[in-house]
Amino acid sequence: MSLFKARDWWSASLGENEEFDQGCLSVADVDNSESGQDKIIVGSYNGYLRIFSPHPLKTGDAIQAEDLLLEVQLRDPVLQVEVGKFVSGTELLHLAVLHPRKLCVYSVSGTLGNAEHGNQYQIKLMYEHNLQRTACNMTHGSFGGVKGRDLICIQSMDGMLMFFEQESYAFGRYLPGFLLPGPLRYSPRTDSFITVSSCQQVECYKYQVLAVATDADSKKETEQQKIGSGKRLLADWTLNIGEQALDISIVSFNNTVFSIFVLGERNFFCLKENGQIRFMKKLEYHPSCFLPYCSVSEGTINSLVGNHNNMLLVYQDVTLKWAAQLPHVPVAVKVANFQDMKGMIVTLSDSGQLQCSYLGTDPSLFQAPKVESRDINYEELDVEMKGLQKIIKEASKTQDILPKAEKEDDLILSATVSSTLDAMSQAVDLALESEDVPSVTVKFCIRTKRQVQKTILSITVPAFLATTQDQFIFNSIDQGIPKTASISVFLKGKCLPADLEGSAVASYSTPTGVPRIAQCKFRLPLRLICSPVQPSKAANHKLTIDTNKPPVNLINMFPDFIERTEDDQISVLGFQLLAGHKVTLLASKTSQRYRIQSEQFEDLWLITKELILRLEEYFLKQGIKDFTCSFSGQVPLQEYFELIDQHFELRMNTEKYENLLSERAVQFRAIQRLLLTRFKDKTPAPLQNLDTLLDGTYRQVIGIADAAEELQNSLFRAFTKLKSATQLIILLIGLWQKLSKDQITILEATFLPLLQDGQELGWEETVDAALSHLLRTCLSKSSKEQALNLTSQLSIPKDTTRLKKHITLLCDRLAKGGRLSLSADSGSQQAILMPGLPSSPPPVAAGNA
Repeated sequence: MSLFKARDWWSASLGENEEFDQGCLSVADVDNSESGQDKIIVGSYNGYLRIFSPHPLKTGDAIQAEDLLLEVQLRDPVLQVEVGKFVSGTELLHLAVLHPRKLCVYSVSGTLGNAEHGNQYQIKLMYEHNLQRTACNMTHGSFGGVKGRDLICIQSMDGMLMFFEQESYAFGRYLPGFLLPGPLRYSPRTDSFITVSSCQQVECYKYQVLAVATDADSKKETEQQKIGSGKRLLADWTLNIGEQALDISIVSFNNTVFSIFVLGERNFFCLKENGQIRFMKKLEYHPSCFLPYCSVSEGTINSLVGNHNNMLLVYQDVTLKWAAQLPHVPVAVKVANFQDMKGMIVTLSDSGQLQCSYLGTDPSLFQAPKVESRDINYEELDVEMKGLQKIIKEASKTQDILPKAEKEDDLILSATVSSTLDAMSQAVDLALESEDVPSVTVKFCIRTKRQVQKTILSITVPAFLATTQDQFIFNSIDQGIPKTASISVFLKGKCLPADLEGSAVASYSTPTGVPRIAQCKFRLPLRLICSPVQPSKAANHKLTIDTNKPPVNLINMFPDFIERTEDDQISVLGFQLLAGHKVTLLASKTSQRYRIQSEQFEDLWLITKELILRLEEYFLKQGIKDFTCSFSGQVPLQEYFELIDQHFELRMNTEKYENLLSERAVQFRAIQRLLLTRFKDKTPAPLQNLDTLLDGTYRQVIGIADAAEELQNSLFRAFTKLKSATQLIILLIGLWQKLSKDQITILEATFLPLLQDGQELGWEETVDAALSHLLRTCLSKSSKEQALNLTSQLSIPKDTTRLKKHITLLCDRLAKGGRLSLSADSGSQQAILMPGLPSSPPPVAAGNA
């Protein structure tokens, strides 16, 4: 005897988290089809009823949609499903479904479909019986020898047998000495019912005895039951098997002796019709289900027995003939005929794994092919291993978040900014008091290598800048014929933008239907937000930028602000910001330094960035590639902290006003309800100044709402100013510590994580969380700091003390040689000093450079 796996012919997984038992599976031609092919009927304790018509599947294929003929959700759990002739006037098969408190009989029918999804199946309720007692199981058959129809017997949880003659209830009888229900089967040969009682004995009751016994109006025996022995319910025979039974099956095949099979917990028994044991088999495992079926050898009976070891065993009488491995523990097993496949084994697990399998003799064994033996060159292996480890290490580093663009795109988008301002300004709906607000034209060009349909061009500019048009739609763009679009950009608002870089995105679809985008960025001129003015010597905030090259004449760097004159050298230049203060730029005549000064700290950002960009472009045109800028002064954290406090104070005030507005709104609705009650009252009552109170509350709601709206606008302006100051601080730290582009990118992601500030997720708590992560990973001083975990949720802090402390600590750690990194191998940086940095850092405090 060899051990083989059961060959999977068809399988399905039924539902999620559903439960099934042995009564939930039935196999029959429930729809009375012309082919007579069996269908699989499955009910679950979750109330689902499914009917399948399996078709063979290839290895690895999923279940086909047409295999599921019907799936309905019934209101009650399904305890058992049976198929028989349950409807009077016809011998067609119908489906009986047993619920805990109801018995339903359905007809299953299918109509031919003209669409691809095939035939349509439906069930129709023929009749139902509401049960007075909770049901356990049922059996059916031609009770009393009736012909052409099946009757149903239901066993309740309290031991009552309820008999139904199709659409009508016949009678009910209590089993004597009942404690717990057991399996129940009807024997057509002896016209009797077989069950196993809680006394661990098989009992047989004749149908005629049940029919003439005393009616079971109550479970208690009456005096008439005790005296009238002719009406007392007695068992025809009993057999003590000494264990509880899992299932009972009646075998009455042709050329086979009539037998009663009982599956116990450790044995299965074969009984004669009078209750005598024909044979028994002691099992060495815990069985889960069984099914006797016809044997090819005359006088013997085959049995399929499933156990809790995922095995399906085939016995011929008491001899084990075959053993097959199943992928699950079966709780029910049936044999069915599908198409040309006869004798297919259908198994169901308690979790809903339904499988149709057959027994094969070809084992699924795998043998690894032999490899050619060769001498190993360990030196080559070492070289190859080092190369692979290098590739793995490079691949495990932090990758770019944005996907890299392909070398050749179907659509190319480019933007060109006009070198001069518009002769006639296109600025509209201005909030500035100044009447002379300039605008500049930006021209976009779209070229395609193939024809694309419906291209949408969207233009985005920083806050407090506006465009005359922000979207263009091109229905079709032909190959080689470019499409152009022009807009004007101008300053709109009483605040400076935090950046002068805009972006454009063109979304389109390839001819195959794949959505794609093309994007580009463009740099707006500085003249858009400021104009030349007489420089000022006095200023509250000053910054000094050092370079490694001699100072450049400001005429060469800012020709759009200074007209060409005969003067050889101009070292001072003034900028009047349209929505800010005056900024002065000074170039030293004796040293390689530039100074930027202004009355407001955040106003220094755009001029400082423009200065560095123009210096790099100037020396690049001169062919000088080793130009660098540096910052050796004190990082102005105190001025930065003042902007943080202003922003945080506005956030707190906004939250207070929102809470106050909510309170007044609740009060307003309460007064409205009182007034409505007074107005609806049939008996007029004085308003008691409720109308005056309503009017006053309404005025308060409007006033608070206006104040909250104004606070929101102020908060948005404060966030933009904070963003400008933050970018300036990042620039100064990068110049101060000579940080690489990757490290500056990490700083930008840490200090500028949000595009827009809000009450639920604000700038302070987000930046504080990012700083804490850096301080306990790549900038940690000890392993104790690395072990700290941030498990608290992000919420608005009580004050900014912790945030300012972490910013100061970040600068101190960078000054001591720490490096910013997101790689997994970045550890403690306490004793690491970067090349070229002093061992003692310059002070990090407020002050003028």
